[in-house]
Amino acid sequence: MRIRCKPWAKPELDACNFCINTPEELKGKWQNEFNNGKPIYLELGCGKGGFISQAASAIQEKNFIAVDIKNEMLVLAKRKIEAEYEKKNLPLDNVRIFIKNIEQIDNVFCREDNIERIYVNFCNPWPKSKHKKRRLTHYRQLVKYKEFLNGELWFKTDDDDLFNESFEYFEQAGYKIKYKTYDLHESGFAENFITEHEQMFTAEGKKIKFLIAEP
Repeated sequence: MRIRCKPWAKPELDACNFCINTPEELKGKWQNEFNNGKPIYLELGCGKGGFISQAASAIQEKNFIAVDIKNEMLVLAKRKIEAEYEKKNLPLDNVRIFIKNIEQIDNVFCREDNIERIYVNFCNPWPKSKHKKRRLTHYRQLVKYKEFLNGELWFKTDDDDLFNESFEYFEQAGYKIKYKTYDLHESGFAENFITEHEQMFTAEGKKIKFLIAEP
């Protein structure tokens, strides 16, 4: 999905006290950045912030980091996070956001950061064969996540091909599938925060696929 250039997006993010401008400098130091001893959960490709705003404000006993590749998208997530915390009258102290190409995420995190959960929600399915290596669940990405993940990866998608082909990626990268469902909303799985994409796909009659994997 293309999003128009918004000249105001970067200045607004630069002024945001929970947006990290140089995340590479925190590699190995993310626990110190939060300085509260709480586990860290990471969302890769947060989009407009529908998931991170709900999850982080609801699960205050965890720290959350959200990443996206474009300022124009991340600034919308920033605003949604602020609105959710203001609505719930909560201190906004357990969230950090930053811009990064997720193909280079291993430049930002390492084993010392002890990321306990990764979320991948409705990522680009990249259906063409020549583009599949760009998938966030491609085995070359999964191998990078293993360098800093000390827990589980939670993956949601509406795309059948991406979901089914990801099983091979997880196996190639040495992950074990702990849970999977081809219809999340009918599965009885309780901990689910519904995103904008999820609402849209469900309204179109598409089933939401979900899995939990661990290295």
